[in-house]
Amino acid sequence: MEFNVKKLASDAGVFFSRAMQFTEEKLGQAEKTELDAHFENLLARADCTKNWTEKILRQTEVLLQPNPSARVEEFLYEKLDRKVPSRVTNGELLAQYMTEAANDFGPGTPYGKTLIKVGETQRRLGAAEREFIHSASINFLTPLRNFLEGDWRTISKERRILQNRRLDLDACKARLKKAKAAEAKAAAVPDFQETRPRNYVLSASASAAEHELRLTQTEFDRQAEVTRLLLEGISSTHVNHLRCLHEFVESQTNYYAQCYQFMLDLQKQLGSSKGEIFSGTFVGNAESASPAAATSPPAVAAATLPAVPTIPVVPTIVGVPNTVAEGVLNPSEVKPPASGTRRARVLYDYEAADSTELALLADEMITVYSLPGMDPDWLIGERGNQKGKVPVTYLELLS
Repeated sequence: MEFNVKKLASDAGVFFSRAMQFTEEKLGQAEKTELDAHFENLLARADCTKNWTEKILRQTEVLLQPNPSARVEEFLYEKLDRKVPSRVTNGELLAQYMTEAANDFGPGTPYGKTLIKVGETQRRLGAAEREFIHSASINFLTPLRNFLEGDWRTISKERRILQNRRLDLDACKARLKKAKAAEAKAAAVPDFQETRPRNYVLSASASAAEHELRLTQTEFDRQAEVTRLLLEGISSTHVNHLRCLHEFVESQTNYYAQCYQFMLDLQKQLGSSKGEIFSGTFVGNAESASPAAATSPPAVAAATLPAVPTIPVVPTIVGVPNTVAEGVLNPSEVKPPASGTRRARVLYDYEAADSTELALLADEMITVYSLPGMDPDWLIGERGNQKGKVPVTYLELLS
C-alpha cells in the first residue's frame, strides 16, 4: 500500500509538471523543444493520411450501402463480432415483385412475359451488386479500416508518449536553468562565510538537474526514433492502399460490365418480343379495317422520318406490297420510296428474330425508311441487297 501511495504521488507530480510546462508554453513563458523539419513533415503526412482515409472509408460505405440504418446495423454486428445477416438487394426485391405481378396478370400474356424477362434481369443485377459489395468490402474497406483501428492507433499512442517525453525534457531544462541562475546569483554575494553552505546546496541541485536532464534527453531521443520509424511506415501503407484501390476499381469495372451485358441481353429480348407483338397487332388491325379507312391519311411514322403518302381511294399503297398490309413482310417485295430515305449508324449488334428482320452489326452504316402503318419503333433497313425490319433504338439517324 505504501508503494502505491508513493507511485501515485510521483505520477501526480509528473502530471503537474507537464501541465505547468504545457501551460507556460501556450502563454509564451517557456521554451519548447522543436522537432526537425523532416519529422514535422512525417507528422503532417501521417495526419493527412488518417484524415483522407477516414473520409474515403465513410463515403465508400455510403456508396455500397446508401441506407444509413443498414450501415448502423452492420456496424453494431461488426463490433459485437457477429456475422452480418444476408440482406436482399433492391434489384432482387424488384425482381420478386415483378415475378409475382406476372403470375397475377398471367405469365402467358405479353405484359406478363415482359415482366418475367425484366424481373429475371433485375435478379441478375441484384446478384451482381451483392457480389460487388462483398468484394469491395473485403478488398478495399477492410484494409482501410484495419489501418485506422490498428496502425494509426499505435502511431497515436507513440506520439502521445513522445509529447510527454518532450514536456519532461523541457521541464528539466527549465529546472536546470533556474538552478544555474540561483547558483550564479549566490556566487555574486560578497559575504563568503555565510553563503558557502548555500552555494554547496545550489551546486548539488544543479548537478542533480543536469543528471536528470541527461536521462530525460535519452528517453526523448529513444521515443523520437520509435515514432519516426512508425511514421516512415506510412509509405508502406500508401503502397498497400494503392493495391487495394486497384482491386476496388477492377471489381467495380466487372460489376458495371456485367450490368451492361445483362441490359443488352434484355434489350434484345424485348426487341424481339416487340416485333412479335407488333406483327400480331398489325394483323388484327388489317383484318378489321374498313374500306373507308384506306382513304384516310396514314398514321404518323417515326418522328424523324417522313412517311410515304398514300393515294386516296386506291387500296394498294405505292411502294408497299399487299403482303405488308396482311401483316407479313417480304423484304424482297419492299421498294424504297423515292424520297424520305436516310442513313443511320448502328449502335449495337442485333440478331434478327425471323426472316422479316435484318441482323445488324455495331458501327455499320445502313439506309432506313418508314412505311405507312408501321410501328414507329421499327424501320425498314437496307444493306446492299439485304432488307428487313430494324429497331429504331439500335440506330443513330444521321442527317
